[in-house]
Amino acid sequence: MANIFDLFKQIAKDEPASKGPVEYLVVGLGNPGLQYEKTRHNAGFLAIDFLAERHGIRVNNAKFKALVGDGMIGGKRVLLMKPQTYMNHSGEAVSEATRFYKLTAEKVIVLSDDTMLDPGRLRVRRKGSAGGHNGLKSLQEHLGTDEYARIRIGVGAKPSPDYDMADWVLSSLGEENLLKVKGTFSSLSMGLEKILGGDIDGAMQICNGK
Repeated sequence: MANIFDLFKQIAKDEPASKGPVEYLVVGLGNPGLQYEKTRHNAGFLAIDFLAERHGIRVNNAKFKALVGDGMIGGKRVLLMKPQTYMNHSGEAVSEATRFYKLTAEKVIVLSDDTMLDPGRLRVRRKGSAGGHNGLKSLQEHLGTDEYARIRIGVGAKPSPDYDMADWVLSSLGEENLLKVKGTFSSLSMGLEKILGGDIDGAMQICNGK
């Protein structure tokens, strides 16, 4: 019969090596609940789902008022996050995670919908104003800065100036536009890896205009 200490040694040998501390927080903005799943405001959640599947990361751990999962992307250990606070309070989840992992705002990358871009287009920004986006407003409020990278995902402009913006972003993308949005995610993933590697100009070349 094997010695119990030998068994412990074998278990330790079989365990994967530590991946080290989380280096980046990648946040997809959206609203929880099936009723919001395919709405314009949930483009960030859809992007996180794509990244999770591509990189074998399970985003199912309830922590920091969010669903999170950590893994390796582009040689960096990242925490993928889908805040569960509803859009207007997304900053609460982000600030909790950055404090826990001792990350600065420069280590936060946000994926969000953009009504100024057509479906099928992306735009990378180093920093910038919220541009009327309530999720980004909440992040700026809780982080105390707008100096974090973001990849904005086109979801299309509202059909007329008098159309209520809240109604528009909470409306369904529709199958055609949903396919266009999802069609950008391979480029988004490549752009994200560039940002993680410190090459945001390279990310812009890949994503901007796509």
